[in-house]
Amino acid sequence: MGLLPSGFGARFWCLVGATFLGFLGIGTVLPALGPHVRHDLGGSDQTVGLVIGIFSFVALGSRLFSGPLADRRGRKVCFLSGLGSCALAGGVYLLPLGVPGACLARIFQGFGEACLYTGAAAWAVELAGLHRGAQTLGLISSGIWGGISAGPLVGSWLGTFPRAAAMQVVAALIGFALLTRVKEEYRPSPDHPRRHWPGSHVIAPGIAIGFINVHYPVVAGFLILHLTRFGNAAPMAFSAYALLILASRFFLGGLPDRIHPAITFYGGIASMAVGLVVVASAPSGAVAVVAAATLGFGFSFPWSSVAADVLRRTPEQERGSAIGVLTAFYDLFVGISSLVAGTVAKHSGYPAVFLMAAGAIGAAAIAGRFIFWPAGQEAWTPPSEPQAESAD
Repeated sequence: MGLLPSGFGARFWCLVGATFLGFLGIGTVLPALGPHVRHDLGGSDQTVGLVIGIFSFVALGSRLFSGPLADRRGRKVCFLSGLGSCALAGGVYLLPLGVPGACLARIFQGFGEACLYTGAAAWAVELAGLHRGAQTLGLISSGIWGGISAGPLVGSWLGTFPRAAAMQVVAALIGFALLTRVKEEYRPSPDHPRRHWPGSHVIAPGIAIGFINVHYPVVAGFLILHLTRFGNAAPMAFSAYALLILASRFFLGGLPDRIHPAITFYGGIASMAVGLVVVASAPSGAVAVVAAATLGFGFSFPWSSVAADVLRRTPEQERGSAIGVLTAFYDLFVGISSLVAGTVAKHSGYPAVFLMAAGAIGAAAIAGRFIFWPAGQEAWTPPSEPQAESAD
């Protein structure tokens, strides 16, 4: 497969491809959504915030639904539901429903994104094997970041919001069609409890994931504003951040499978903390670009280190729910930190926002103590590869 990581079969790459297509549609629409609501639909700035923000609340609630759906109905049903909802969102954008239509589309989008990722992650890990759980999650994430990164370029090339919305429909339907050809091995248990959630071993990992992702709305909302005085270095810094995440998760995502995940977890958050502190000071444009790249590189490892460790300790019939809970912590912390970051920026300036995110990394480090070294847990050993396992 050339530059592709070895050992993954065609079915696995179909999952990555379908994930990419789902998030390509999301990325194509999102940059043009604000101007569309403000100018085409005549909404106010507050309306733009409502339309954009409703996604996070719906996604948060949907995480708690998508996990049980994947466990009780199957990973494929969950994944297909996500892609179908994303296609439906694009179709609603095209209807003459005004601002309520845009809100409805974002509701479908939030539900679709939650189901898409939960189904993709649980299915891919089981298809490739738990012994490659971290690498698998990294590759699925590279599909996500690849789609989100390429989407705005596609949307800009298409030129209008209706064309971008139509592209979301097309991309999601192609992913849906691709996925229907992939065979699923997982079979839900007929006597699976209707309401059963993963145990307490998911709470500390969820808190750690939440604190780590406090930095995301900070970077998305304030990095370019903070570095505007450096001219072209501002967008270069954001690009460096995104590209390092994409490349590191694709090529180095398997590290937590080969060495103790605590090493990659703490190494990653240390790199993130350094990047955030240096970006806050930003002595020059070049230093800021390197710091943003360092931040992106570090961010590539904590999620896969934590999630793969959780999935290894979670029964097969509960893995979808475990992923749903972990990603729900992500949505919760991102939503709260978005509001807090705006207040901090208003009263203390942009550097303080990045230092706030660095402080959250310290809280994640404390939570890590309860993930990798809880009382009574046996010493970590690299997961062994099943003798007759194949991703094909």
